[in-house]
Amino acid sequence: MRDGRMFLVAASALSIAALMVAQEPRQQGPALGASGEAGLAKLIAATSKESRACIKCHENGAAPVVVEQWAQSRHAENGIGCYECHQADKADKDAFQHNGFTISVLVTPKDCGQCHDQETKEFEASHHAKAAEILGSLDNVLGDVVEGPPALNMACAQCHGSTVKILAGGKPDPATWPNEGIGRINPDGSKGSCCVCHSRHTFAVSIARQPEICGYCHLRPDHPQEEIYAESKHGVTYRALIAKMNLDSGSWVLGKDYNAAPTCATCHMGATKDLPATHDVGTRLSWTLRPEVSIRQQAWQQKRNDMKKVCLNCHASSWVNNFYTQYDSAVDLYNTKFGEPAKAIMAKLQAAGKLGATPFSKKIQWDYFEMWHHQGRRARMGAAMMGPDYVQWHGFYEVAKTFYSEFLPEAEALLPGVTAEVVNAPENQWLKGLSQEDRDKVKEYYQKRYGE
Repeated sequence: MRDGRMFLVAASALSIAALMVAQEPRQQGPALGASGEAGLAKLIAATSKESRACIKCHENGAAPVVVEQWAQSRHAENGIGCYECHQADKADKDAFQHNGFTISVLVTPKDCGQCHDQETKEFEASHHAKAAEILGSLDNVLGDVVEGPPALNMACAQCHGSTVKILAGGKPDPATWPNEGIGRINPDGSKGSCCVCHSRHTFAVSIARQPEICGYCHLRPDHPQEEIYAESKHGVTYRALIAKMNLDSGSWVLGKDYNAAPTCATCHMGATKDLPATHDVGTRLSWTLRPEVSIRQQAWQQKRNDMKKVCLNCHASSWVNNFYTQYDSAVDLYNTKFGEPAKAIMAKLQAAGKLGATPFSKKIQWDYFEMWHHQGRRARMGAAMMGPDYVQWHGFYEVAKTFYSEFLPEAEALLPGVTAEVVNAPENQWLKGLSQEDRDKVKEYYQKRYGE
């Protein structure tokens, strides 16, 4: 742990508490021009002598824009400069000498936590911090083995994170860095990267509060939360009224500092009159929608009650409760009609030796993976976030098409009789044909509507 950074901040004679206090809303400015030179000089003068040396070199040398970005940040307003964040101890794995200073390229949650202790603890408890655990999953087999390591490094690892390795001399291994994965495993043992959401070197809260920053990872085809949000009434309203969102305010309490619309941060992390803000994005989620079959979260009722407290700022209790009834019904439909039967069939095929030991070696394995990992997730996530097109055409329609026209026939061809129980289930009786009455209703509808 780089304890020296704490002493440098204290030595600046600026209270760390001042960095955390709510600030008046103000616009993040564009790149500094000549008119901003006096203000920049004042900001620089308030930093430590070490940071002043960094700024002097970077202003007209490597990456000069970072100085302009830093100058627009609350860090700059509070005298927190380059060295306060990048200083390292000589014993650190990623420490190296740079122009007379011992620094590290990486700034980790452990470093940020010396000032932002509560936020760091909440993040460490979150699923975000564990995102690199994908490295042992079927997804990782797909990326690392089937596709290839360079694809994994430039794709999966840039969202989920991977282990950052350090070469002799303290410089990051280019095979593992740059890496802004949310669950990145850092040389100091910490997990994550605050920069994913807070975007160095401005670290503007206005960036972290916008849905597009979540879309860095949460978008098509298997977790299209950003697109679902954009389709929803929430997203449409937010985009239309973004000027009223007060996104750069130090205090950002729903109903107090803004009321135009919710963003991802509002629902999953934001403060309300009844709830504090949190950096643990899972504390309000009652379902886990990621796996083949959805499961309830631990303490799901409390987590749901917390999410309801957010909803109730804008919606009546009857609306909120009825939404959850519909949402649960959609998840249960996916589980019982598609997820559980398909998973059981795959287990029988595996037990009978029809799939082989290698994932993705049979077409049915690809189809099954896409059905739950892509299509099924879209259906469930669309229901969670009120995106009807993702529930239907990008979701349940795709699930049903794959399940009935590809998965079941392929399974039956591999092991005759394995689908009999599913095909004969009451919910699948339609496979034997609609009744004459039902066919007549469909025909009558199209005749009246389209003249056909």
